[in-house]
Amino acid sequence: MSKTILEIKDLKRDFQMGVETVHALRGINFNVETGEFVTIMGSSGSGKTTLLNILGCLDQPTIGNYFLDGVDVKKLTRDELAQLRNRKIGFVFQSYNLLPRTSALENVELPLLYNKDVSVSERRERAMHALESVQLADRSDHTPSQLSGGQQQRVAIARALVNEPVMILADEATGNLDSRTSYGIMALMQELNQTHGKTIVFVTHEPDIASFSSRTILLRDGMIQKDTKNEKPRSAKQVLAELPVTDDYKI
Repeated sequence: MSKTILEIKDLKRDFQMGVETVHALRGINFNVETGEFVTIMGSSGSGKTTLLNILGCLDQPTIGNYFLDGVDVKKLTRDELAQLRNRKIGFVFQSYNLLPRTSALENVELPLLYNKDVSVSERRERAMHALESVQLADRSDHTPSQLSGGQQQRVAIARALVNEPVMILADEATGNLDSRTSYGIMALMQELNQTHGKTIVFVTHEPDIASFSSRTILLRDGMIQKDTKNEKPRSAKQVLAELPVTDDYKI
């Protein structure tokens, strides 16, 4: 039986710009169930970034409610919000956000530094396991400068996984990557979703990337224009396999 992980009810977000009120979100309603792979699309000004900030507990709605894993986010204090972000959400960013002079393993360990219930040995073990899940265990001692863009994004995904969150929230996670590397990252996302049951909310402006998910929510002018089930998502692994191989390809 599926469980509702994310629940958005009548969400509105207004911003005051001088004497003008900007209605960034105009009444958003949707749920995400356990194990879903949802992409959120929208052009500039659609409200996509505002919604992303609310989903990531970085902002609060003006009106409406957001429940994450049954928790009413609006009722939390700042410290409780920080703990919720750390324990419940795994973030993957467009720019990777890795510490440059720190090894892949140490970068992945970072979220666990804020979890007092995890010992040093368990932290190292869980970080290595997360790197194994993204096929980068053999690069654990490499710094970001010694890794390709695709490998850096895999480290970022491992970091998102290490706290065993209820949701992976990806913000344009393929935006800085070439097509081949993007497909490799999406193949990994599909594996995490289909094989390991991870719930993924993936924000993108690329229809090509959205075609790999099982559902797409399209925003326009702060409202949901379409909420579409994709009955036959494309296989990123298959698309990747059909591309010509180049000698310098490294993900």
